[in-house]
Amino acid sequence: MANKLSGKAAIITGASAGIGRASALALASEGASLVLTARRKDRLDGLASKVADLGGRAAVVVGDARDEKCAKQAVAAALEEFNSLDILINNVGVGNYKNLVDTSAEEYDEMMDANMRSTFLFTRHAVPVMIDQGTGTILVVSSMAGVYGFAGEAVYCATKFAQVGFAQALDNELRPFGIKVGAICPGGVKTEFALGKGRTEKGVAESGMLEAEDVAGVILLACTQSPQSRIIEVRMRTMKESLT
Repeated sequence: MANKLSGKAAIITGASAGIGRASALALASEGASLVLTARRKDRLDGLASKVADLGGRAAVVVGDARDEKCAKQAVAAALEEFNSLDILINNVGVGNYKNLVDTSAEEYDEMMDANMRSTFLFTRHAVPVMIDQGTGTILVVSSMAGVYGFAGEAVYCATKFAQVGFAQALDNELRPFGIKVGAICPGGVKTEFALGKGRTEKGVAESGMLEAEDVAGVILLACTQSPQSRIIEVRMRTMKESLT
């Protein structure tokens, strides 16, 4: 293992698959200790075992990121297991691609709670620890849908724009305390995201979308900046994106 993040502890939400899982392995490869949280215990346990195989350490917190209790438990686990909380990756999220008139209030609530409420909760409970430490990095995995509005994605875009605005505001609010805040905005990624809610396994497999590891590489870059520099926002698109 390398050691760019040796002695650092990170919380990753939505760690059981996709970008979260890839980010966990990327950070562990550089020596970070991890608190992995998601709803699927079997997957988290498998990931923790893989981290251990890499020579790293991981604690598992099973829960729903929309639940404040889950956020509190994850922060407590970082302090109890690793005595610090240096990095927070707000990765968990859901999508449901529908025209506005076909989107229910329940679907709106699901997306807003999973994407923005979870980001608020984990950040809210991580920040006091980071302020006391005088250092920390908070990343929000948003989307290119948080930069541009796409037809058929109005509510999803609203949640992702909210995340970007949240990160921008906190960059100004928390920088005086030595805390870095940034937004990572990828285009489509080959994961389980939104399957059955606008995406199909076949469509994703045959697409030219980004790989989860592509995004994890940028997350690792943002987590390993020198003390005097920060990454505010990264926009990522596949090389196969249409030019027209």
